[in-house]
Amino acid sequence: MKRLLGVVVALALALAPIAPVGAEQDTLAKIKETGVLTIGTRTGSPPFAYVNKNNEWVGFSIDLVEMLVKPEVAKAVGKAIKIEKKESTPPTRIPLLTNNSVDLIAETMTDTAQRRESVDFSLTFFYTGAQFLVKKGSPVKGVNDIAGKRIASQQGSTNAKIIREKYPQAQLREFPDQPAAFQALAQGQVDAYTNDGIQLAGLKAKAPNPGDWEVVGDFYSEEPYGMAMRKGDAKFKAAVDAGLKHGFESGKYFEIYEKWFGPKGDVPYPMTPQVKTYLLKQIGK
Repeated sequence: MKRLLGVVVALALALAPIAPVGAEQDTLAKIKETGVLTIGTRTGSPPFAYVNKNNEWVGFSIDLVEMLVKPEVAKAVGKAIKIEKKESTPPTRIPLLTNNSVDLIAETMTDTAQRRESVDFSLTFFYTGAQFLVKKGSPVKGVNDIAGKRIASQQGSTNAKIIREKYPQAQLREFPDQPAAFQALAQGQVDAYTNDGIQLAGLKAKAPNPGDWEVVGDFYSEEPYGMAMRKGDAKFKAAVDAGLKHGFESGKYFEIYEKWFGPKGDVPYPMTPQVKTYLLKQIGK
């Protein structure tokens, strides 16, 4: 009888429907149970997310989560929640999502078709493009000057992929994070560091001698940043998007932008009318 029961149970398990990869975790249910929304973010990408001189973890993307996303997620789960932060980098951020270590990636992650095969993205919350950081007076003025030059990038970044595929004449050198790449540039191990223009502007602003560095070149890529989450979790994505949409509609998003990128912000980077149109078009404005 026990053997027969075991066979029945085994057969039932074998015939049970298998949840798609990435959809077995109901993120809102997890947050409701724990009271915690866990985000993956950066420690050295000013002004999006970094540890400041007071050892505080701050930044534009963190403010967006705290002020816009958190209230909508709390409303969706019907209780107050808190934010917990874990460090993420280009090579680790998708694994952190898929193994349930974090619920949301909130940093400088470009929304691409290839990444959408593994994760879902929120509405775009920032738009930029790839450029180069060089020492003042460098012969590298843009992407047409990198043949034979040692070009640093971050591992797993879209910039590295573009350089590797479209500009193989450059000597690509990949580093685990932004501080390591900038250190290599400062020490003369590479001739230029490529990343999204806004990130390079942030590095320059935070460098010991900002005047020693230049951000050069026209955008050679389009980089729309979105917040990434596990694929197939429609209810959680709806809550995240609702927070960003409300921020655009109320103007709160633009206040947060001004705080970090306005004339008195950490990295002055005025929003162009074209970028504002791009962001608002997402919500039918």
